[in-house]
Amino acid sequence: MGAVIALVIVYALGSGALVSTGSEWYAALDKPWWQPPSWFVGVIWPYNFAVIGIVGSVIAWQGAPARVVSFIVILGVTVSLAIGWAYLFFSPHELIWAAIALTAAAVLTVPLVVMAFAQEWWLGVLLLPYQAWVLIAASLSWGYVVQAGA
Repeated sequence: MGAVIALVIVYALGSGALVSTGSEWYAALDKPWWQPPSWFVGVIWPYNFAVIGIVGSVIAWQGAPARVVSFIVILGVTVSLAIGWAYLFFSPHELIWAAIALTAAAVLTVPLVVMAFAQEWWLGVLLLPYQAWVLIAASLSWGYVVQAGA
């Protein structure tokens, strides 16, 4: 359970430190038409972090050892990819590589949701908005690539 909470903290702090939506560069970007308003992003991320912590903790506490290890490893990879996206997108502005990283994170989130449903149906339901958001975020990242002509 401690590993899950540590990963959620790393995820929250790492992305928080790297995401800079207030920067001039970001403000000047042409946004994809399907980008949600900033208030939505401010609501969905606290939900996501809380739910990942809850779901991962229940799986770590009650799950079979193989499921626990798989969940923690895949979560660690997705967290690394998501933080990688934040760095690639906001620092060197490598839009294509950022989109690839976030797409990989979105794909790897699918097994997390499957494991959550396998543990308890309600855990899977709790994790579905996170899965949906990562898919939307990946599509937005590709939208930025298209808008920038990269």
